[in-house]
Amino acid sequence: MSLSIAAFRAWTIPNNRAMDTVALILLLSFVALLLLDVPIAVCIGVATVLTVFAIGDVPTGYVVAQRMSTGIASFPLLAIPFFVLSGVLMGEGGMARRLIDFANGLVGKYRGGLCYVNTVTCMMFGAVSGSASAAVSSIGGFMIPEMTRKGYGREFSVALTTTSATTGLLIPPSNIMIVYAVVASNVSVAGLFIGGVVPGLLIGGLIMFAAWLSNPARTTVESVNPDEVPKLGTALIGALPSMFLILIVLGGILGGVFSATEASAVSVAYALVLGIFIYREVKIGDVPRILLKSVKTTSVVMFLVGASQAMSWALSFEQVPQTVSAALLGISENPLVMLLIINFLLLVVGTFMDMTPAVLIFAPIFLPVVKSFGMDPIHFGILMIANLCIGLCTPPVGTCLFIGCGVGGTTLAKVIKPLLPIFIARFIGLLLITNWPILTLWLPRALGL
Repeated sequence: MSLSIAAFRAWTIPNNRAMDTVALILLLSFVALLLLDVPIAVCIGVATVLTVFAIGDVPTGYVVAQRMSTGIASFPLLAIPFFVLSGVLMGEGGMARRLIDFANGLVGKYRGGLCYVNTVTCMMFGAVSGSASAAVSSIGGFMIPEMTRKGYGREFSVALTTTSATTGLLIPPSNIMIVYAVVASNVSVAGLFIGGVVPGLLIGGLIMFAAWLSNPARTTVESVNPDEVPKLGTALIGALPSMFLILIVLGGILGGVFSATEASAVSVAYALVLGIFIYREVKIGDVPRILLKSVKTTSVVMFLVGASQAMSWALSFEQVPQTVSAALLGISENPLVMLLIINFLLLVVGTFMDMTPAVLIFAPIFLPVVKSFGMDPIHFGILMIANLCIGLCTPPVGTCLFIGCGVGGTTLAKVIKPLLPIFIARFIGLLLITNWPILTLWLPRALGL
């Protein structure tokens, strides 16, 4: 055993060890484990251990453990477990049905209205809960059967719900924005929250336009019987307490009442009161189960964060970000060309990697590149999140896509065709965000963030 270890070190760490050898070990071990269907956090952790071992100049176990522990020892990251718990409470507390009623009263009377109801509800629910997966399962559980019954087609309904749910990640509050702010350093969480509002609404509008064009029932079915559309005022009263959460979080942060982390704790208290005393759909006896559910989700996220931070350290130790930056800048000095290349790389990454590790690993690599030509980190953060949201709807990882297929009782192969027009709309939205930074930055700048 000692001989094999010595041989491994001799091969990986010659007197003049090449950086690309260590980077190759990282890449090959990570991809190999990913292809073996090993959980992504374990892939990252094992690949990092092998890489640090190959570096040879530092104690492997100590460094990896230290970097994982310090990686999650961040005050802004405390917001994640609170927002996760708030989202679970909202999902269990009957918020989805009330938001559907409000969206139905708002846009349900138009031809093809259920498409718009679906998209608007997913945007609101995803924004309030901070979880695209929760939006797919909660909203899809009602809207997919309803749209299928009205003649829209099961596959079209699944495709629309899956893609609409991810827009909520751009509309605050958003856990992934907090993760990006931690990685990017010196980036305002409030600035990211506000910067995502216009891009999120823009992409949601483009999805609705694509749904109108490709809706199989557009010319043959009145989407909703007028008698089935709730009165807007009544529906608004029912949904207003849920939507008020966004106002509390953003208003408190922008008003200097509390930080983003403190706002997450306030959101838990508000969601608890809302679910137990106002909507009365959460019982006191349900609280332990809800806490356990949120702890499981949080533990997965934090394990991903810790492992990814350790990998980021290994990449930085080997100066991989600097090397990638120099390589990309050597291709072209045109900022637009560079952004198109980065967008393409992120689209590829998003197809096989979940959003959280993708942000943790690739934000430190690409940030030096975009900063070199003067791109605002808030703009790049929103651009990166909008890009990786597409990956949540694409195989082989596609978390939201697989949840949507499960909820809708259909297969991936059947959903691909109705997904294509919506993907085109999302790509157009991504290009608009890329080319016009003002879409992202005008609100934060107007508010001095």
